[in-house]
Amino acid sequence: MTETASAIVVRGLTKVYGSGETEVAALRGIDVTFRRGEFTAIMGPSGSGKSTLMHCAAGLDRPTTGRLLLDGTDLATLSDDALTELRRDRIGFVFQAFNLLPTLTALENITLPLDLAGRRADPRLLDRLVGTLKLDDRLGHRPGQLSGGQQQRVACARALITGPAVVFADEPTGALDSGSSAELLRFLRTSVDELGQTIVMVTHDTAAADYADRVLLLSDGVLAGDRSAVR
Repeated sequence: MTETASAIVVRGLTKVYGSGETEVAALRGIDVTFRRGEFTAIMGPSGSGKSTLMHCAAGLDRPTTGRLLLDGTDLATLSDDALTELRRDRIGFVFQAFNLLPTLTALENITLPLDLAGRRADPRLLDRLVGTLKLDDRLGHRPGQLSGGQQQRVACARALITGPAVVFADEPTGALDSGSSAELLRFLRTSVDELGQTIVMVTHDTAAADYADRVLLLSDGVLAGDRSAVR
């Protein structure tokens, strides 16, 4: 696979916490490539390293050793400020906690990453996201006036509004009921199929993983499986 076809390239990735008797190896030499325009689910038991892998790949945590390229950029070469800028401009995040600002409207929460970067939203992309996520009549509402599912849809729109190279989703359906979960996962699937988005999702839910193109299985910090999902 060429680098141009790869959104993320991980080579020899290790992550060690603590030292001496308290040392814990969360990742033990991971080699994996995430392809552009693909929906990948990362699964594994608690403590398997799945969230650590995502946090390193997203530039939220620095690995102990190894090389990590995101959209062609070697994260190890970036200063903290440059890494912050990369996360803002080229990465989208969706977490179990919606992380919306309570004093801002839904629209203001969606466009916040662009506002912080001094950029204006692409009106066509904004309209498409709002329409697809069925938020047209909720844009003036603050988070406290929205259901959990609506708040997570706002968080999804915020993650996609910058046109990121990759969207990372960490247990995005964990706080949602089954109906809202299915709705959110269908949208993530649509963003891959129709917008060409690259998504990496950590989940413990096999039903959620069924929406992905590919499932990575982690166990004790190593890659234990890599298979195409059946959808």
